[in-house]
Amino acid sequence: MFILMIVVFILGYTAIALEHPLKIDKAASALLTGTILWTLYALNQHGLLELDLSPAWEHVRHTAHDVIQFIKPGVDEPYFKEVWESTVDVANSQSLFVKHDLEHHLVEIAELLFFLLGAMTIAETVDQHQGFNPITDKIKTTNQVKLLWILSILTFFMSAALDNLTTTIVMVALLRKLIEDKKTRWFFASMVVLAANAGGAWSPIGDVTTIMLWIGGQVTTMNIIVDVFVPSLVTMLVPLIIVSFTIKGDVTRPHLANKELRKFTTKGEQRLLLVMGVCALLFVPVFKTVTHLPPYMGMLFGLGVIWLTTEILHRNKPLEYKRKLTVIGVLQKIDVPTIFFFLGILTAVAALQSVGHLNVLSKTLEESFQNIYAINLVIGVLSAIVDNVPLVAGAMGKYPIAEAGT
Repeated sequence: MFILMIVVFILGYTAIALEHPLKIDKAASALLTGTILWTLYALNQHGLLELDLSPAWEHVRHTAHDVIQFIKPGVDEPYFKEVWESTVDVANSQSLFVKHDLEHHLVEIAELLFFLLGAMTIAETVDQHQGFNPITDKIKTTNQVKLLWILSILTFFMSAALDNLTTTIVMVALLRKLIEDKKTRWFFASMVVLAANAGGAWSPIGDVTTIMLWIGGQVTTMNIIVDVFVPSLVTMLVPLIIVSFTIKGDVTRPHLANKELRKFTTKGEQRLLLVMGVCALLFVPVFKTVTHLPPYMGMLFGLGVIWLTTEILHRNKPLEYKRKLTVIGVLQKIDVPTIFFFLGILTAVAALQSVGHLNVLSKTLEESFQNIYAINLVIGVLSAIVDNVPLVAGAMGKYPIAEAGT
């Protein structure tokens, strides 16, 4: 069963990687992979846990042993039953442990998903209010090199403030308004993706993986900015300089349809939502630092403020405008399949972590390379081939990364 779980994960991952040839959305493959792995785990929990490869199972048993040996003799029976008995019960029942471990992972995954959902909703609300128009209206040049530099630098910093996924979506939408030729647009979009990934790497909220590390307590806001900004900038500048020598001439601006030219908001509303959106996202690390609450609470607070603002702002407008501009209407445009993809793939990785597959992988890498930098390079190369979310989730599960400040 241990090997079968690996086979299921590889098959699921292959289906995700071959999403377009198979014409099957990766969210479906991810959800099936995650649920099948946990089902296999639950059906053969005794055999898998008896392998003694699960770090969580080992931790629970050691904790229960310490509770019985050191705590139980020193407290009265009612207090022990109220506070400590559940811990011992989990260690004595493998089925209870599997359920407990699944719930533990689900809490961590839910924090990330609520954070992403809030961030995507805020960015989409700004976009629906044409809040990015004040930025695009200032881009007058049609020279390919100048435009590429402007868009790359803009993407680099926007990605740090928003996140690279949302920024890429927004910037690709802007490219349709700036460049008519499809092949040229693809070329620019490739550089936008690179700049977005580089920009998201030096911000705690700029990338799903940095969010995971930040929420998990492995990085702090100031340290990741100070230590990673320069490497991230170099990562963008090197390819940007190289490709600048391969292009020349001007781009042709597309002729926008009447629907695209239609203004649903005033310039004041555009600026207001742009400022509120950026401030809401930048407020999250401040909120976490001040309150010590999880980042998703700060994100939901920002979304709540923007939601209330749009409801008041458009309460007297026609129904057509309300459907487009209020958060209720915006939620219909959110990329929900992406949320389900993250849920599925993170659930799958959690199953492998709980059973002990990641522990085995960690030991294999250490025995093969015996150098943490070489291991990092291997993980980096793998992230160019497969999705980086499960790789980071796996690395977080493989290695006992100390919490920030410890």
